[in-house]
Amino acid sequence: MPDARQTRLAVLGSPIAHSKSPLLHREAYRELGLDWTYEATEVTGERLPAFVRALGAEWRGLSLTMPLKRDVLPLLARRDDLVHLTGGANTVLITEGGLVGFNTDVYGLVEALRGSGVVRVSAVQLIGAGATAASVLVAVASLGATEVLIATRSPEKATALLELATSLGMSATASGLSGRRGDFVADLVVSTLPGGTRVDLPLPAEVLSGATLLDVAYDPWPTPLAARFLDAGGSVISGLEMLVNQALAQVRIFVTGSAQTPVDDEARVLQAMRASIGLAPSSR
Repeated sequence: MPDARQTRLAVLGSPIAHSKSPLLHREAYRELGLDWTYEATEVTGERLPAFVRALGAEWRGLSLTMPLKRDVLPLLARRDDLVHLTGGANTVLITEGGLVGFNTDVYGLVEALRGSGVVRVSAVQLIGAGATAASVLVAVASLGATEVLIATRSPEKATALLELATSLGMSATASGLSGRRGDFVADLVVSTLPGGTRVDLPLPAEVLSGATLLDVAYDPWPTPLAARFLDAGGSVISGLEMLVNQALAQVRIFVTGSAQTPVDDEARVLQAMRASIGLAPSSR
């Protein structure tokens, strides 16, 4: 459990000015009656070790965006099981024993899907091959996925993801962003590409209109891929849904020391967090 004197938090990344994490976290701590600060700080991977070394006793924890999710790994004293599995940590708790790394992206992805009515999946098309892609594989495996097609600019760099998918019990293949496997029809498409990225990925009309797209990006919105699904009458989940749910798990860690321990009156806290970034109330 963090020391009571630790009241300072931040989200780190580059670029970071667009981040909505400060809105989410500040609202959560206000609802909990905690006089904590949470800011957005521009930090590159090269600067991360020096930044961490300079942290004072008032620091409680950090949220991390790419590429820091992997850059932070050598700095951690301990890692949770999901960090070991995915190879990335998006949350750091500062303790007397050193930095403890957590992955809350998996929780955020699962809750974003479940909250939108997607409780079971079978065939998944994953776009992108970064650290978040590994979290996607763990998330969809927990929802029953048996087959995944990984579309990335460099399929030869998807080896680790293919191995992870296989270890999770899924059949997995990789392709380029311009290729198409004619026998593959996804019921879920997940894009981990940065917001604004335009990809002319060939998708059959039955996928655009019948599958669900979870696009982890949220700024600008809609993304070009989300616009394709919306134009075809398909179902689209914004990255804001993942963002708010993974942030709730971070709040749990910073307040209780565990991603599994709910905070007091958590349903009220979650609704306040959703409202802070313009999301409608959830059924939770």
